[in-house]
Amino acid sequence: MNLKIGELRKKSMSLPLLPGVYIMKNKSGNIIYIGKAKKLKNRVSSYFGSDKQHTLKVKRMVEQVDDFDYIICDTELEALLLECSLIKQHSPKYNILLKDDKGYHYIKITSGDWPMISEVKQKLNDKAEYLGPFNSGWILKQTVDEAQKIFGLPRCSKQFPRDIGKTRPCLNHHIGLCSAPCSGKIKQSEYLESVRAAVEFIKGGSSETAAKLQKQMEQAAENLEFEKAAKLRDRIKALTRATERQKVITSSYKEQDIIASARTENALCFAVMCFRGGHLTDISFFVINNPDELVLDRTEFVERYYSSSREIPKRIVLDGEVSDIQLLETWLSEASNRAVELVIPQKGEQMSLVKMCSFNAAEHLAKLEQKTTFETAALDELARLLSLPVPPVYIEAYDISHTMGNENVAGMTVFENGRPLKSAYKRFRIKSFSGQDDYRSMAEVLDRRFNEYKIALQKGETDGFGRLPDLILLDGGQGQLNAVLPVMQSHGLNIPIFGMVKDSKHRTRAITAGGGDISIRANHRAYTLIATIQEETHRFAITYHRNSSRKKGLTAELSLIEGMGEKRIKALLKSFKKIDEIIKASPEDIKKATGIPLGVCEKIYDFYH
Repeated sequence: MNLKIGELRKKSMSLPLLPGVYIMKNKSGNIIYIGKAKKLKNRVSSYFGSDKQHTLKVKRMVEQVDDFDYIICDTELEALLLECSLIKQHSPKYNILLKDDKGYHYIKITSGDWPMISEVKQKLNDKAEYLGPFNSGWILKQTVDEAQKIFGLPRCSKQFPRDIGKTRPCLNHHIGLCSAPCSGKIKQSEYLESVRAAVEFIKGGSSETAAKLQKQMEQAAENLEFEKAAKLRDRIKALTRATERQKVITSSYKEQDIIASARTENALCFAVMCFRGGHLTDISFFVINNPDELVLDRTEFVERYYSSSREIPKRIVLDGEVSDIQLLETWLSEASNRAVELVIPQKGEQMSLVKMCSFNAAEHLAKLEQKTTFETAALDELARLLSLPVPPVYIEAYDISHTMGNENVAGMTVFENGRPLKSAYKRFRIKSFSGQDDYRSMAEVLDRRFNEYKIALQKGETDGFGRLPDLILLDGGQGQLNAVLPVMQSHGLNIPIFGMVKDSKHRTRAITAGGGDISIRANHRAYTLIATIQEETHRFAITYHRNSSRKKGLTAELSLIEGMGEKRIKALLKSFKKIDEIIKASPEDIKKATGIPLGVCEKIYDFYH
């Protein structure tokens, strides 16, 4: 805890209600954060009041503040310009600092009789040939990858001719992506011709290469070299497919940047897709650890990104709100000496590009955190849909199952990082009443679950019932939700809770919140995740119900046997899970497993035989 909070708050309350820049410093006098404000007094004093609304990042920063300075400005725009200049000058610890990942990239063509093509970041002093430098590593990697596929060039670590004939062709050869020089399936002269054509493709582009290949194919056909003509035809087709894939990622706006993000519990990734001439020319990724509130982070990212001597396009498309869109537009317009527009699309082509950009950010984040892209993207999409501050890592879902009010049970499933955590699943038998009442059943289950949490907390347990979920999902609509909200309030818990609504065909339709239904089908990754959770929870609950019903019927059946009371039936069912196991067991086997007297075991055997 910062012992100077009172002193800092008193100082902040004396600040003027004017625009300006504030500079937070630690005990050593080092600058740890720089911010701007429309009204200095209001903004700075908010740091030193109650910390209930502060994010973890802000709390950590405030704990280290020993003093602060401030500079009054005439306008908020002037404050923004000064803030950007000071951040660039001092690189404070708690500001978003973007490392420029745009180093130079080269295409390397190794020397020797069997050269290989690859994309590299450094130009070495070896005998290889280098093309470049190129600014966009992403575009270059895509180009090299397409060249290797089209012309059947290897991407493995084998060396030729050393490794020729030593191994069988890999999967790439069998799916038509490699000519397999490792197995001797291609002559050296043909291989060199493929490398030469691939280099021409990289230098000249697809249209020029396609024209040359067309002429070569026609000439081969005239010379009755039909096998060669067929290979050239296949290359032209592959080239056409590659060109079509490239055309897909286009924009009706000739010059614009798309900025979108994906988030996990501990990191936020911004992706920037640059369109020039209507085509995607580059994509960059920036990861921020311990992110703040998304709107603030998005605002600061835009400021930092375009204050780093980057080209500012006429149009910048965002995946969500920023703090002051008019102020940013004014600043960007003045910085680029032309009008700049900030746009948040809701539908159409631009929304599709935003979703593509967000998915690429999720993929980049998933690789860093060793998760699947779908799970990262689905949880991020779900958090946005439900207005959660961060993606839910630990989700609990509940469903009730019964037959006309008989054998009333509930199932609780758990999904961690978008995956079922079956070790944490729980079963409940409804105890407080008999009959059919899904609302009361759901309320009872949630009440018992959080009573178990309090018990686990006293024992110091942090797994199972001792761990609170980030999100609760109920199978049902507004009625189930209304039934459990008083339970949550009675336990003093503030956990996001929603209902999962099905349509007339028992398919997931929407999420129910306090203000009504939220349609999720347009958000296909979140929809798939919710549908999976709902189906799994239903399966788990109904399986428990069926097993309970069978067990009740079996109990009634066993009670007909002389000498079989409640304790002996319980011991028998504990040792033999299925009726088939009881039927197959001998009297001696039953006695050994349960401790029931042999005479009674013989009666059990006789009953089923």
